[in-house]
Amino acid sequence: MRDLPPDYRLLTGSTLDRALLVKFMHRTYRELFPRGEVDHLVLTVEQYFSKETPLWWVEWSEADLSLADGMPSARSLHPIAGLWLGNAIDQASGDRHAHIFLLYVSPQHRRKGIGATLVRYAESWARARGDRQIGLQVFQSNQPALNLYQTLGYQTQSLWLVKSLEE
Repeated sequence: MRDLPPDYRLLTGSTLDRALLVKFMHRTYRELFPRGEVDHLVLTVEQYFSKETPLWWVEWSEADLSLADGMPSARSLHPIAGLWLGNAIDQASGDRHAHIFLLYVSPQHRRKGIGATLVRYAESWARARGDRQIGLQVFQSNQPALNLYQTLGYQTQSLWLVKSLEE
């Protein structure tokens, strides 16, 4: 993909990447909620990840420098970013549309345009599929993500309100 910085490449994931997707989801939520429980994310992936919900990875070619016993490993590259796209229904119109379930970029690779490139790639994929919009949920406390999405033209359409029922 030409919008990625040099030394990065985009790969299409598959349903065989389930464990890696869970790992990336754990990373995301542990950054946002360091003391929170993340085991439920396995169930989210089990319920919603399928061949109908595309997954893309970004790998960094510098990882090629790692050698095991002087020989490159069979797969020496490891993803440093990923985007998982699902489906949602617009409750006002009834239209199906793409929904970003996960966007994660490893901290040392942030602020290089990788996240923005992944989002634009997902938008292009959704547009080609016939979707008229793309949605996502972002935590209000995640200011870097909010800044990215606002820069890319995303606007608040609704608010998700919660109330704790614990004493």
